Amino acid sequence: MAKNKDTRKDDKKAEAQVETQVAPEKDSPPAQAKGGPTPPSEEQDAPDAHEETTTFPIVGIGASAGGLEAFEKFFANMPPDSGLAFVLVQHLSSPHKSILNDLVQRLTRMKVYQVIDGVEVEPNCVYIIPPNKDMALLHGKLHLMEPGAPRGLRLPIDFFFRSLAQDQRERAICIVLSGTGTDGTLGLKAIKGEGGMAMAQDAASAKYDGMPRSALGTGLVDYVLPPQDMPKQLTTYVEHAFGPGAERVVVPVPETTDSLQKIFILLRAQVGHDFSYYKQNTIRRRIERRMAVNQIGKLELYVRYLQQNPLEVETLFRIS
Repeated sequence: MAKNKDTRKDDKKAEAQVETQVAPEKDSPPAQAKGGPTPPSEEQDAPDAHEETTTFPIVGIGASAGGLEAFEKFFANMPPDSGLAFVLVQHLSSPHKSILNDLVQRLTRMKVYQVIDGVEVEPNCVYIIPPNKDMALLHGKLHLMEPGAPRGLRLPIDFFFRSLAQDQRERAICIVLSGTGTDGTLGLKAIKGEGGMAMAQDAASAKYDGMPRSALGTGLVDYVLPPQDMPKQLTTYVEHAFGPGAERVVVPVPETTDSLQKIFILLRAQVGHDFSYYKQNTIRRRIERRMAVNQIGKLELYVRYLQQNPLEVETLFRIS
């Protein structure tokens, strides 16, 4: 019997040793499985939601009724090697869609695609929305969705322009061409809110002027031109805003501070808001973008331009 008692004692001691080896310490995290994913550290930075996803500007062009003629005049004058990407959004039905594809392909040496879901946007290419789809841009890729509203109530241009603004920020460019209604206006406001650039077809050249007039009513359109004159102005703007010499717009800090104060005075005098308390970097970016639009290279010259053009003061206020 004594021998059996000793055996049971040895068994219990062995079990206790096994439990001691297997059980993890209370305050220690569970061991990472070999080859498994590394859990995220609390100190890791979240990805920057506003990080630029392309190094080239993307131009969204919206049109409805009368848009084919406007597209024809635009692409007949657009250089094929501008370094820009073009995304076309229009309200036409399926038969007209194929006409638009063929039309643009005849007029440009750029590659022309009907968008497929998830395609990555590349420079010197034209992307055309398929029929009966909504489309958005995310991280430089085009994504297709089923329409969220019935035909006649949809605003596919606004939908795309807003995503373009959110994804590309100051590199976003929008153009509103011929069409009825107001589609494109809200999206244009979003693009201007991010410091992008906006063009609209002049009413005299538009077959249907509802969309261009609605865009102009915002007071935020940078250039109002017939479609055939837009490419030259577009390339000039891009070269000035994003080309090799673009950074020369920024002047030394002491001069910048003095000129900024003058701009704040002009804004306060005309619109009643004191911008001297706003974030300086944000204000400077907006001013630099307006200087690029107006092709002004020095801040002191922009101050003089504001003094001579009250409408520009209003525009600067609206996008600030």
